[in-house]
Amino acid sequence: MEQLRSSMVCTDDVNVRDMTYNQAMQYIKENKCAPYVLQSQPVISRCIGDLSTIQCKGATTPSSKAFDSESGSVCVRNTEEARKSLLNRATILDTYLGWISASWVTTFTRNERETHVLSAQIVQDLEQSRWYLAGALVFVVIICFIYILLLRWVVVPVVWVSIAGLFGLLGFSLYLCYKNYEYYRDNPVGLYQTTNLKGYAESIFSKKETWMALLVAGAILILILLLVVIFLRNRISIATALIREGSKAVTSIKSTIFFPIFPWVLQCVVMAYGVFIFMLILSIGENAFGVANIKNDTTCDCGGLYTEEGQSCDPAAFALQCRDTAGGACKMAICHFTGINNPHSVVYLHLINLLGFFWTLFFISGVSDMILASTFSRWYWTFHKKDLPFFTLTSGIFQTLRYHLGTVAFGALIIAIVRVIRVILEYIDHKLKKFDNPLSRAIMCCCKCFFWCLESFLKFINKNAYIMCAVHGHSFCKSARDAFSLLMRNIVRVVVLDKVMYTTLLQLFVCIDFTAVLNL
Repeated sequence: MEQLRSSMVCTDDVNVRDMTYNQAMQYIKENKCAPYVLQSQPVISRCIGDLSTIQCKGATTPSSKAFDSESGSVCVRNTEEARKSLLNRATILDTYLGWISASWVTTFTRNERETHVLSAQIVQDLEQSRWYLAGALVFVVIICFIYILLLRWVVVPVVWVSIAGLFGLLGFSLYLCYKNYEYYRDNPVGLYQTTNLKGYAESIFSKKETWMALLVAGAILILILLLVVIFLRNRISIATALIREGSKAVTSIKSTIFFPIFPWVLQCVVMAYGVFIFMLILSIGENAFGVANIKNDTTCDCGGLYTEEGQSCDPAAFALQCRDTAGGACKMAICHFTGINNPHSVVYLHLINLLGFFWTLFFISGVSDMILASTFSRWYWTFHKKDLPFFTLTSGIFQTLRYHLGTVAFGALIIAIVRVIRVILEYIDHKLKKFDNPLSRAIMCCCKCFFWCLESFLKFINKNAYIMCAVHGHSFCKSARDAFSLLMRNIVRVVVLDKVMYTTLLQLFVCIDFTAVLNL
């Protein structure tokens, strides 16, 4: 009996020294003592049993290792191999990267084992390929800088070749439409009934009228684009010249290429902090507990205190009042945690946190725009570019932090308020979906569309207001008014420059992605 007492593992309220054999069996039934004990060792603050007895599929030698493709797990027979394998996998999963992967995988699967296996595979792949990813990142930065450097010479052919490629693609589409029209004109397809969307689409595209309509629409589109290019060719030339000058500015101040990394890091920190505050606000309130499985546990007697499923309960009172027929704890009925009863003031705290979250994000973005605008304005107004100071970007940072933080904060606040309104509208729309009212859906759609357009317009005005403020040093309102007036006087040039720049940057992104894939 002494040997039995020394090997017993029980809860703190059990007196192991004076335990009898019958008491030990009773404690085991009440789950106060472990029915058996395995030899174990600590791994990442957890007790792990001896894995040497695990049978491996396909293993032929005592020290062999096998991989189970069905479960995605590794089993080993050698004790030392088992300890090292488990320690390595547990160490990887216990990192911050493992927590992020598990949280991401949980959104796609509710199976705990699938989550564990898939998270482990993701983390292991990232761990094994981290140097390849770092090399690809460095290679992409080099390619990006070379592309920007070459823009001053290749931007004109790139833009015009892109326009020619667009016309070529549309012309080929017209050719395909005509060939399909000719085919279905000479080989008409009879009408047939269908009950699925795929069959309905096939029936539509089996008609010659459909291809004729597409042919006419494509021809009209090509004609419109051709007229636009002919009449706006001078504007396109101006846009390419501006892009060429922008390439010169970036190559003159090379530090501006790496500067966007810092705002991005700050925004990631703000996002993490916002989520942290959100979780803290959610925890405000009193814990709520409810009764579960009280109907199914026929041996549990609570003295009439707890009789209904989900009834509010107190864990301490439940443990004292509810006992089974043998006098121990109830086997199935429990008083479990159901949530937190938040006070009504939590809603206002969430709104304040949301406003602060968006305000800070837009503030960081605005400060970075203001710094770059100040930096490139110094480059523009320097007559001899060789006289440009070495710390031009640093001077732009100092000027922005010294004189223009209030301007950026005011502009960011306006956009943040509009964004909060959009989030509230999305929440209201989510709540109204269960009523399925066409009128409410139409009103919500109009409101969301209006505030989306308003936010896009304000972002556009804000960015140009920051530029005017960095150049002239005026207040936000005066800078916004001057920027809007300047844009309206040159609206055609603005639109053409925006589209040409979009095409050029799109090709840059495609080039970067392609080279990164090849590098991997």
